[in-house]
Amino acid sequence: MSERITIYSDYVCPFCYLGRASLEQYQETRDDELEIDWQPFDLRAQKRRPDGSIDHSVDDGKDDDYFEQAKQNVQRLADEYDVEMALDLSREIDSFDAQVASWYVKGHYPYETWLAFDEAILAALWEDGRDIGDVDVLVDLASKVDIDGDEVRSALDDETLREELEEQFREAQQFGITGVPTFVYDEYGARGAVPPEHLERLVEGTA
Repeated sequence: MSERITIYSDYVCPFCYLGRASLEQYQETRDDELEIDWQPFDLRAQKRRPDGSIDHSVDDGKDDDYFEQAKQNVQRLADEYDVEMALDLSREIDSFDAQVASWYVKGHYPYETWLAFDEAILAALWEDGRDIGDVDVLVDLASKVDIDGDEVRSALDDETLREELEEQFREAQQFGITGVPTFVYDEYGARGAVPPEHLERLVEGTA
């Protein structure tokens, strides 16, 4: 059985995208690839209206200064990891449907297929600036990695699946996850878009 690293993340988090770039760079130094055990996390929960739109009037403690600092940190890490990004932040797009689709694929398709879909979602948002909250976009991304688009469309209408995902969000919080990305390996954790050498210490320092 291959080694696995658990990653708690939300597609709309730029640091999750950057953290995956860091993980990819670390993976390149390994003989054996680490399998990713993705666990969903919901950054928009407090600000999501019933129709799925984002209510920015909700006070979550993140003001304009916070977002300006976040943009600067994103740019710094993008330069450090040599990553090109079309967006620095994504405040309007909601990832709930993207996470539902990804969770469905994770449970019904081989790991390699899920990983291709997962990477396609990240690239669509952060490299191409596409709205991953749009069902047609998700169906298109699925079709391009040999996933049945109609299955994904049906999954997004499945209330049981949506409730299951919300339970995953609750379990992440109960586990103590307060921010993303959070990498967990052998009960040790690292939070944030940490550099490849930090991930190396996390994994190989606990082996």
